[in-house]
Amino acid sequence: METRRRGRLYIVSGPSGAGKSTVLRRLLETCPLPLQLAVSATTRPPRPGEQDGVDYFFLSPAEFQRRREAGEFLETKEVFGQGDWYGTLWSEVTSGWEAGKGVILEIDVQGAMSVLEGVPDAVTIFVHPGTLEELERRLRSRGTESEEAIERRLEAARRELEYLPQYRYEVINDDVDRAAAEICDIMKQPVS
Repeated sequence: METRRRGRLYIVSGPSGAGKSTVLRRLLETCPLPLQLAVSATTRPPRPGEQDGVDYFFLSPAEFQRRREAGEFLETKEVFGQGDWYGTLWSEVTSGWEAGKGVILEIDVQGAMSVLEGVPDAVTIFVHPGTLEELERRLRSRGTESEEAIERRLEAARRELEYLPQYRYEVINDDVDRAAAEICDIMKQPVS
């Protein structure tokens, strides 16, 4: 893995349903720091309303594999059971650094551990709702998933929470504005 360094890299992880995307949207709206959320690449087809280059970079499996073999990704992961690949392109990170911005990766714990191998000074932040009970309440209140899907997500959350001690910071998302402000404060701290 390459070690191209020009700016700070922030990794934000946490279980599905923790509100990471909502908190990061609020962070980008309210934090005065120059920040950029890296857009991930995927081989899955776009969902209705999703835009290439905004929500994801939608790549064919062949193009994704070509770029992977060429070393263009900081990290990649295949989602088993679906056969889709996801990853973070180095170009997304370096373009932010070249623009003088801190770059935020919203990735799962396995991706985070992979990134830390190549960028060990990345600032890691784990976002969660406080308890598994609260996470379950949020997942059920969405009303968009089957009981089986909810149980799979809760089991995945239990596994992800085991990685919490490997993150530098823990942010409990019990209030979006407070959580975004806390992450902004973390990002304002000098490099240590």
